[in-house]
Amino acid sequence: MLEHDSLQMLSIALGTLEEGFNSLPALSPSRVDNARMAFVMKEVATRMHDNYPYFHPQYAGQMLKPPHPIARAAYALATWINPNNHSLDGGRASSKMEKESVADIAAMFGWKEHLGHLCAGGTMANLEALWVAGQLQPGKQVLASDQAHFTHTRISSVLGLPFAAVPSDNFGRMDVKALEKALERGESGCVVATLGTTGSGSVDPLPEILRLRDRFKFRLHVDAAYGGYFTLVGNLPPDARASFDLISEADSIVIDPHKHGLQPYGCGCVLFRDPSVGAIYKHDSPYTYFTSSELHLGEISLDCSRAGASAVALWATMRLLPLTRGGEFAAMLESCRDAAISFHRRLSQDTRWIVPFAPEMDILVWAPRGRSASEISSLSQRIFKAAAGHGLHLALIRLPLRFFSSAATIEPDQETLLCLRSVLMKPEHLHWLPRIYEILGRAADEVAHT
Repeated sequence: MLEHDSLQMLSIALGTLEEGFNSLPALSPSRVDNARMAFVMKEVATRMHDNYPYFHPQYAGQMLKPPHPIARAAYALATWINPNNHSLDGGRASSKMEKESVADIAAMFGWKEHLGHLCAGGTMANLEALWVAGQLQPGKQVLASDQAHFTHTRISSVLGLPFAAVPSDNFGRMDVKALEKALERGESGCVVATLGTTGSGSVDPLPEILRLRDRFKFRLHVDAAYGGYFTLVGNLPPDARASFDLISEADSIVIDPHKHGLQPYGCGCVLFRDPSVGAIYKHDSPYTYFTSSELHLGEISLDCSRAGASAVALWATMRLLPLTRGGEFAAMLESCRDAAISFHRRLSQDTRWIVPFAPEMDILVWAPRGRSASEISSLSQRIFKAAAGHGLHLALIRLPLRFFSSAATIEPDQETLLCLRSVLMKPEHLHWLPRIYEILGRAADEVAHT
C-alpha cells in the first residue's frame, strides 16, 4: 500500500552522491548499533500507526497528501549532506537549486523579474510579504476577507500593523463593495486577496480588486498558498480563471509547494514582483557571507537556518514534473478539480444534502438537511463521526449561515452552521468517488435512523 520503489533509487543515488567526495581522505562512518536502531525504527513505525491515513483516497478531510516519491527520496538523499540554505557556505548546490525552483514558480505566474525564496510554509511566507508591505507603508492597515486564513490577523498583530476583516459575499469571496468602503477611509496600505481560501476554496475577485487598486494605490498581496498551482489547469470556472489570469499584477505572491506541489512539510514560497524590495532585508553578518559575491538566500529572507533538503526535493519534483499547462502535473490538478465537480453534482442531486455553492477548485462544503442551524450542525458532527467509523475521513467547518440562504430555508437559531468539508486533493479521488459517496450515504442513513 505504501510506495517502496523509491528506496532502491535512493540507495543508488546515495552511491552517486558519495562518488562526488572520493578525493577526500578515507573516513569510516561513525559506528552505530544496527540492532538498537532497528528496534527503535520499528517502534517509530508502530507509533506512526496513530495517524489518519493521509495517503489514502478515503482520507478526504484536511489538505494533507503524501509527497511525490521523488520528493521523498531527494529530500532524504540531501540529509546525508544536510545543507543549510541560509548562505552559499552552507549549501552551494541546494541554494542554486532553490533559486532555479523559485524562478520556475515565478515564471508560472508570468514573472521574469522577481525576488523570492523558500521558507517553512505559508505562515512564514505571508509574514514576510506583510512585513515588506509594512516597511513600505508603515502603520498602514492590512485588509483581508473574513474568509481569509486566520494567520493574516495573527501576523498583523505580530508586526504591529492594524488589521480589518472585509466581509465576504455568499460565495465565500471578498465583497468588493465592502472593500471599497473600507478603502475610502484612507487607512489601508495593503489588501490581501486569497486565491483559494482554505475553508471553502473560494477565489477572491482579483479583476475588481485591481480596479480598486488603480483608485486607492494600495499594495496587493495574493495569498495563493493553497490554490496557486491551479493557475496551470484548464478546467477552472470563468470567474476563478479570470482571477488567476491576473495574478501577475500582484505585488507579492505566496504559494505552498507542500500542499499541491507534492512536497514534504515544510516548504512555502514567497515572491515579490519588484526585486528592489530586497534592500529592506539588508543586514550585516560577520561570518556567513564571505565565500561568494553571489546572492546568499539569507540576505533576502527573515529565516536564518533553512533546510536545503526542501530545495533539493522541490527541484527534483519540478525536474520530473515541469510546471506547464497541459503537462502531467497540471493533469493531476485537473483530476482533483474533476473530482470536486463530480462530487458536487452528486450532492446537489441528493435530497439528503444542501450545498451552498459550486466549488471553484477542489474543496467542497455541504451539510445534511435539517430544520434549524443547530439541528444541522449536530447532524454534521454525527455524520462526520459515523463516516470515520467506516474508514471515510472528512472535515468539519463552521461557516456563516447566510452561505446557505439560497439553498434551503433554515431556522436561524444560530449565526453559523457546522457543515461537512472535503479536500479532494489526490488525483486518485476521482476514481474513488463512488466508494466515498457510498460510505457517506451509509453514514447519513445510520444517523437518520438513530
